[in-house]
Amino acid sequence: MEMDLISLLKERVTPIVLKGESTYLTEKSTALAEFFPFLLTVLKAKPSLISLFQNNLNPRLDDLFNTHSTLKEQYLDSVSQHVPHGEIENVLNRSIPATLNVLEDKAGSHDPAVIQHFLEQNYDAISAGLAPWARGILAALGLGTLAATANTTSQTVPPVTPTPVVEEKKKSNFWAALIALLILLFLAFWLLRSCKTEEPTPVTNSTMTSPSQQPAYFQISTDQAGALVTCQAKIGDANYIDILQKEVKQIFSHQNGCGVDSSNNFNAALVDQNALVSVLKLLKGVPNVNLVWTGNQIILQGADTASLKALADKITPLVKDVQVVVGEAASLDEGAAVTSSIDKAKAALSNIDPNQVRPLDIATALNLQIINFATASAEIPDVNKSVLDQAAALMNKVPNVQLVVKGYTDSTGNAEANKALSQKRAKSVVDYLVAKGVDPSKLQAQGFGQDQPVADNATKEGQFKNRRIEFEVINTETGTVREVDNNGVEEKTQ
Repeated sequence: MEMDLISLLKERVTPIVLKGESTYLTEKSTALAEFFPFLLTVLKAKPSLISLFQNNLNPRLDDLFNTHSTLKEQYLDSVSQHVPHGEIENVLNRSIPATLNVLEDKAGSHDPAVIQHFLEQNYDAISAGLAPWARGILAALGLGTLAATANTTSQTVPPVTPTPVVEEKKKSNFWAALIALLILLFLAFWLLRSCKTEEPTPVTNSTMTSPSQQPAYFQISTDQAGALVTCQAKIGDANYIDILQKEVKQIFSHQNGCGVDSSNNFNAALVDQNALVSVLKLLKGVPNVNLVWTGNQIILQGADTASLKALADKITPLVKDVQVVVGEAASLDEGAAVTSSIDKAKAALSNIDPNQVRPLDIATALNLQIINFATASAEIPDVNKSVLDQAAALMNKVPNVQLVVKGYTDSTGNAEANKALSQKRAKSVVDYLVAKGVDPSKLQAQGFGQDQPVADNATKEGQFKNRRIEFEVINTETGTVREVDNNGVEEKTQ
């Protein structure tokens, strides 16, 4: 029995792709519905694309159309309605890996040949979903015969009264000529349309930043052994973030991976993002390196300039549109870092809906701030109190949740004294929240001293990063623990 693949993709892929979208939802949903049969038709005809997309972290519409950029623009013009091309293209790009996941699941294999066979078995239903204008573009891509004849491949021809052979040949020639003429007229229409002199709608490149978005951002650093220490990914594509997390965890044998932000505040892709996995593999094992990738630059920092230059020489050929810059680790402006972190924490807390408070959102926002205690002191700096005030106002709206405040120090001084100091600092935060009305039963303080560093204690910057307060959420009904730190969200059960 033939499967209704298009309906299945609408049901399973569309909600994933449109999650987090807030504009043009109807138009984007319609664009996806028209894209699914088009994509499956091309994959059936070109199974090499299946393999290409499977091995590409960030498959794109450009890969589907290859060198036919004019046809891609014609396709977007037809499917986008009044929505900017860039927005529709980003949605279609994100749907490709999710569609492949469904195909692999239903075909029962990752093998492109098996997937192609599966598409052939279900192609009548796929072809039925093709829009008439899409058939013309497929024809221009060299797939016209496939698109035009798909609906007739498995139909049963009813018996007819025999007619003279000469007459049948005449009819056949007439219809063949008519179909060819219609296809030529359709292509001529599109060519004329593409040659109009009116001002075209600006096309947003998927790696360009809209006025309301920040550039995509990726940061990663290693320790003395070349193992992962910190990782941050701020890329506005949840599907890609999921793939990236798996790659980071696998390459660095790291349980948590990266701290992530896949919101629409950030652009949907890094420049030359397809090279990211290759760069990660080059970075693994290189000691004491900090890499920042944003805009059209990759910045490498560390103490060993020769090692950085050797790494840069390997990365440069992989990123044709990105400049690789080598420099010594810049000295950290602690005051600016604290101020910036507090601003981010306040903004995150302000964005939490008071009527739909999630404990994890509170913990995530609190972990954005840096509480920079004075040396040997457990007194909370005044600049941090406004953040804690905001958090306290939200915490009592959430039942059955406990917040664990965890204190850490650098390795300077005596280990036992450091552990005691970290406990006092965590307790100071708990006491402050209680004073602001938070139920004491929802709070717990723990001190870990110099254990579990997140940076190299041999540098001033590393020591600054290791002196920190972290927040962990525990659901007291289920026992589920969610810890939020620079490495992301870790879930465990007590």
